Amino acid sequence: MNAFLIALFLGIALGSFSAAVQARLRGFFRRRPAAVFAAPAALTALFAFVLGASGGWSAVFVSLVAAYAFLPTALVYARRPWLDFAAILLLWLPIEFAAGKQLLPRAAWSVANLTARGTAVTLALVLFLFFRDLPGMKYNLPRKWTDLLYPAVGFVAVTPVLAALGLRLGYMGPYLGLGRFHPGAFGLLWLKTALGVAIPEELLFRALIQNWLMQRFGDTVRTLAAAALIFGASHLDNPPGPLPNWRYMILATIAGLALGKVFSKSSSIWSSAGLHALVNCARHTFFG
Repeated sequence: MNAFLIALFLGIALGSFSAAVQARLRGFFRRRPAAVFAAPAALTALFAFVLGASGGWSAVFVSLVAAYAFLPTALVYARRPWLDFAAILLLWLPIEFAAGKQLLPRAAWSVANLTARGTAVTLALVLFLFFRDLPGMKYNLPRKWTDLLYPAVGFVAVTPVLAALGLRLGYMGPYLGLGRFHPGAFGLLWLKTALGVAIPEELLFRALIQNWLMQRFGDTVRTLAAAALIFGASHLDNPPGPLPNWRYMILATIAGLALGKVFSKSSSIWSSAGLHALVNCARHTFFG
């Protein structure tokens, strides 16, 4: 089941980079705007099927999934900027806090978490990339050579700061040296991290949250700092370490400044996602 879900959601996320797919779906929703409600209906039905097939069926939980899918859709359907931001929060916060997890048997937690995250990404793409056509999302493949340069510059600039501060705060173990570095293994880890972690998080925190702030208040230092702080605060409930994880928040906020700047300067979400994956991979490869 997990392999099927990964293939399904990854296919949707990668297929959505196609300019032709974006154009066709935007045209479809312009002609039939009410059809956008088919997305939450289909995703709720998928969730119900997955839970039933995995032995984790819960009518109450499926009802919560339906509310989770339909409420932000209704807000975006209203086409009001402030409601757009409310919809973004409704897509993010229930996933962040694993809402309703206690309603499911432990055996279903893994598949439910995978389905929930895939549902969130898919719904975000349908609502904001296709239906709302939110400007500035940059959900496209790199278009300029600088889209490859910016993440490299960002990595060189921010990694020493994160490493020194991470060691100082006791967040990371000791530096393990270059002996663990193997280009092929590092490249594979980068690809898995980019697809499984970086793209979903950059879609939320840069293409939606930071971009929404930029559209409303301009591409300013304050906007960048606010988006980075939100990104940092999202790591308060993340291990490793005691919760709330202030050390992780501090490091993630600094990383968020670099990620946000790269997103702002580039023409593709792949630039900040590439940097995001590089930072994560360096942490796991070179430090204990």
